[in-house]
Formats: sequence, C-alpha cells, structure tokens
Amino acid sequence: MKKLLIVVLALMLLGTFCFAQSKAPEKVVKAFQQKFENARLVKWDKENDHEYEASFKWKGENHSANFSDTGEWLETESTITFNQLPEKVQMAFNNSHKGAVVKSVYKIETSKKTLKYEIEIKEKHDTEEFLYDSNGTLLKS
Repeated sequence: MKKLLIVVLALMLLGTFCFAQSKAPEKVVKAFQQKFENARLVKWDKENDHEYEASFKWKGENHSANFSDTGEWLETESTITFNQLPEKVQMAFNNSHKGAVVKSVYKIETSKKTLKYEIEIKEKHDTEEFLYDSNGTLLKS
C-alpha cells in the first residue's frame, strides 16, 4: 500500500511539473518546435496577454524566443560576449560608458529581419540595459 501511495504521489508531482513547463498553447509550442528543432530544457513564460517566451538550450547555447499567441515567431535572444558585438556597437558603448562593468550581452534577431544588441551593466545595486542597432545607434536605455 505504501508503494502504491508513493507511486501515485510521484505521478502527481510529475504531472504538475510537466503542466507547469507547458504553459503555452499547442500552436505556439508547435511553432517553437518547428523553428528550434532539438531544443532542450524548454521553459515557458507568459509575457503578456498575447505573447509567450520560451527559455531553452539550443545548439549548446542559451536562448529565449518570443511567440505571439497565434504561433508567430517574434524574436530570438541569444547570449554573446562583448567581443562578439559589431565593432560599431562596441565603440558606441565604450565611448558613452567608460569603465562600466558589463554584466550580460545579447543578440536579438527579430521577425522583421533586424538585429539588435542589448548590453546590461551593473550600476551600484541596479542593472541598466542599453539597446543598440547594428550601426551602434542607441535605441533604448
């Protein structure tokens, strides 16, 4: 009887975990699977009423991708190093943030075929984010 109870509890926990990992609608999950075949460690979050974000490992790197609630791919964000930024972005950032401690750098590919770059810095107890286009133009701070 104890073994049966343990098995039932284990299955309930597993079911809860699996449900928590698949928060996105089926059409969103299918669109994700088509775009990122063989992605691993996928975790879904709801960004807003009409958008879902998957965090995952793909081709050995960490990524996140956003999809509309209709399954349309919106953007993919991947971690890169500062040295992998286009030279113009590096120069623009270095010129305006001398001595800043870079926390994270991301390359953002959008469905509109544009590339953006996000640089996060540690500023006292806060994190600040700066978004650049490929030409080094600051889009958002």
